[in-house]
Amino acid sequence: MADALGLDLPALVPAPRLIVANLPYNVATPLLIAWLRDITAFERLVLMFQREVAERLTAPPGTSAYGRLSVLAQWLAEPRLLFALPPGAFVPPPEVHSALVHLAPRPAPPPDLVPVMERITRLAFGQRRKMLRAALRAEGGEALLRAAGIAPERRAETLSVAEFEALARCLARGEGAGGPRAAP
Repeated sequence: MADALGLDLPALVPAPRLIVANLPYNVATPLLIAWLRDITAFERLVLMFQREVAERLTAPPGTSAYGRLSVLAQWLAEPRLLFALPPGAFVPPPEVHSALVHLAPRPAPPPDLVPVMERITRLAFGQRRKMLRAALRAEGGEALLRAAGIAPERRAETLSVAEFEALARCLARGEGAGGPRAAP
């Protein structure tokens, strides 16, 4: 028996790989983030989440559900909410509604860009109510935003996935303060 968070699934199972799982809700997000980092190793993922997490994965910019998980999932895959299930569909019934999500991998970005994207989204959404110039101050704030063509007074939830990718690419090239960076 092993901890799912520590498993290297591509090393265990030959391609083509498909994950179909009703995930334990307490580790669903960390598992998904780990699988997204290596998304092209999978043909697709069909995963059961707590409904709120499923809605975050598919949320568009400008909505309250849109956040770091939305950006990372939509950047690396095409998430599609298939259907929702009430608690009564399970025995014993959980206290929350569930939803099934299909994730199809997108073409892989450069591997060194993934940690940069994780960092930029962590910073941007870590201070959600702040303007991006303040939330991204540690990475160059206004200079970084100008390099990416983004107004510094915008907030994270208003940026598209493509705009976050532009920020990550600028940061990786060292545009802004501090030079090229990778996530710690």
